[in-house]
Amino acid sequence: MTRPILEKIAGRETAVSVEAERLRAEIAQLCDRLREIEHELAELATVRKVVLALDGDESAPTHPAPPDNPVYQHILSALADAETRRRAREWCQAPDLGGEAKHIEGIWAKLRRLVGLGPVTETASGLFTLRRQ
Repeated sequence: MTRPILEKIAGRETAVSVEAERLRAEIAQLCDRLREIEHELAELATVRKVVLALDGDESAPTHPAPPDNPVYQHILSALADAETRRRAREWCQAPDLGGEAKHIEGIWAKLRRLVGLGPVTETASGLFTLRRQ
């Protein structure tokens, strides 16, 4: 009697494992796409800034406000308190942000979005700091 149950469990385990692997692959693709989009946003913000500087339009709107999200506010607070520029992995060492790869990529994406919005600058590849006025 236990043999059929164990076979059902093994079959279900295999099916769930396949589905988990499919979802991991999909998440990886979505993370890659998000990185591309965040990069494009940052480039567009740079282009906008250059065009406005060339135009000399002092009445141009300032950068949009960062999203009203506690994680963004936490990142901005940590950046304001930091004395040096840091990588996304180092920002993840802050409380409640997590240090796993998925958290690092999420923080990296948020930092890149903040770069595009203006309050954060990426001084070198992957090094982020608060933009000083």
